[in-house]
Amino acid sequence: MSKRVAILISGGGSNMVALANSMVGDHPARPVLVISNDPNAGGLAKARDLGIETAVVDHREYPNDRNAFEEVLHATLEAYTPDIVCLAGFMRILTEGFTAKYEGRMLNIHPSLLPKYKGLHTHARALEAGDLEHGCSVHEVTAALDDGPVLGQARIAVEKGDTPERLAARLLPLEHALYPAVLRRYATMDRTPVLIS
Repeated sequence: MSKRVAILISGGGSNMVALANSMVGDHPARPVLVISNDPNAGGLAKARDLGIETAVVDHREYPNDRNAFEEVLHATLEAYTPDIVCLAGFMRILTEGFTAKYEGRMLNIHPSLLPKYKGLHTHARALEAGDLEHGCSVHEVTAALDDGPVLGQARIAVEKGDTPERLAARLLPLEHALYPAVLRRYATMDRTPVLIS
């Protein structure tokens, strides 16, 4: 029986599309829901075009009340009984109370070679540090920001003339390869790290 996957997004959803397109044929999982915290997120239309149910839990409707936002988010997720939750460009920090509900069942992709550069502006920070290589990581989600066990990484060389935008654009195809590869293993309980370079 296929694992049920819910995907959380905030923007265009390119990693969501890569995940959804991978879950076909003999893949051990299937996408059942895409949720966004932004009703204008471009990824919602892409999900609908792929035949995936969508929902919106707008964080702006819960000003200064993260717990209320997360209660509605949790209820929306649970209506679809997901086995795995994938964060794919979901730009809200989740509390320990929420992440604990999905311990061992929630993944995130982050645009750095963790444990380097947790948080935002990772491409600029890598360039500012003079790093010779950059990359992305898929990790299990814990209460600490970008801190769970790393289950896969993809690496690229930093090139002369790279800007944060160019580096991000060059890294994106590797994100689209890495996240589906990790999810396929994860859905079979295989935690062997995936390495792409």
